Amino acid sequence: MPHADSLILTLVGGFVLAFVFGMLANRLKLSPLVGYLVAGVAVGPYTGGFVADTELAPQLAEIGVILLMFGVGLHFSPRDLMQVRKVAVPGALVQIAVATVLGWALGRVVLGLGDVEALLMGFALSVASTVVLLRALEERKQVKGEVGRIAVGWLIVEDMVIVIALVMLPMIIVPAGTQTDLAALGMGIGWTLLKVGLFVAGMLVVGGKLIPWLLVRIAHTRSRELFTLGVLAIALGIAWLAYYLFHSFALGAFLAGLVMNASPLGHNAAERSLPLRDAFAVLFFVSVGMLFDPMILVRQPWAVLGVLGIVIIGKSLAALAIARVFRLDRSTGLTVAASLAQIGEFSFILAALGVSLGAMSRETHDLILAAALLSISLNPFVFLFTDRMGGRPRPPVSGSPEAKQAAIDHKAEMAGPNPATA
Repeated sequence: MPHADSLILTLVGGFVLAFVFGMLANRLKLSPLVGYLVAGVAVGPYTGGFVADTELAPQLAEIGVILLMFGVGLHFSPRDLMQVRKVAVPGALVQIAVATVLGWALGRVVLGLGDVEALLMGFALSVASTVVLLRALEERKQVKGEVGRIAVGWLIVEDMVIVIALVMLPMIIVPAGTQTDLAALGMGIGWTLLKVGLFVAGMLVVGGKLIPWLLVRIAHTRSRELFTLGVLAIALGIAWLAYYLFHSFALGAFLAGLVMNASPLGHNAAERSLPLRDAFAVLFFVSVGMLFDPMILVRQPWAVLGVLGIVIIGKSLAALAIARVFRLDRSTGLTVAASLAQIGEFSFILAALGVSLGAMSRETHDLILAAALLSISLNPFVFLFTDRMGGRPRPPVSGSPEAKQAAIDHKAEMAGPNPATA
């Protein structure tokens, strides 16, 4: 039976090379995501040697998208967002607008793209990677500090904007040459927003009671396998329902994670699903790398530098300006700016959606992927630069009130909860 082993070969090639290149990237002090993307390039159709199944890989990537969005929902905390809402909400919206306009200007004036494609490229360049940001803050031990709450809250707002965009873009973008009926388009958008609102309300009200009750019943079986299977079944089932209604897996997966996060067993659900989420997240980045043509770096080096400049310089300056408006201290502003100076998984999703809708060319798609690969690789160096500019706060002087308070906080943190009851 021909091609009966394509799934196995794709999984083996993807995981093995992702591990090898991920370890190499880690040794080079780069994000492992760079290694995963390079692994995808290595097994893709644009390089020699073994080529993975390019039709199967996007389906595996779709599962990765579902589990990534499920993870975002599991870690979404409305309470944390409300604490920094005065900075995170307007900051994220203004930064998205600035980056989108810069991308549109580059695409329209320099690259000669149409308005829709240029705007879509700018929008894809405006969204930072939650995975990269969290790992960078964890390495710096800043996740639970004020700067961590602001940066994560900022990214949560961006993620919510992307979820809405993934639902609305298929309706807004029409094929070239098609006559647009504004009245019908307005009615369609309104009807879709109403359905989304009802779906979200139903998930939060009905699902908020049904899913925790169901998780408790599954937990009473005392079977780890059944609990893990139940968590994945709920996540994938709700994602498929959202896809059936709105052609968006992301919305359903995000809501499933959000509802589980609010349940008493939300922490257990996150822990049980983590290994599979990590595995399919790796396959997601590998599959994205398979779609990337590295020759874009040779064909259009100045265009690559242009989009990379928007990601690293344009977004950082916008974040610094916003931080100054809200009177954040120098260290916090520089750290937030460095955190946002990269793009990742949601940019890939938007670019792929643009190609599938016929609104984006493969060349523009490759420019976005090149900017992602380079910005993720350069992000540690951006942090080093901002640290020299005053991004990392200086330790308090010994004997000062700040030092005494830091010592008290450190003792409380070291004490933590009782291990016997944790």
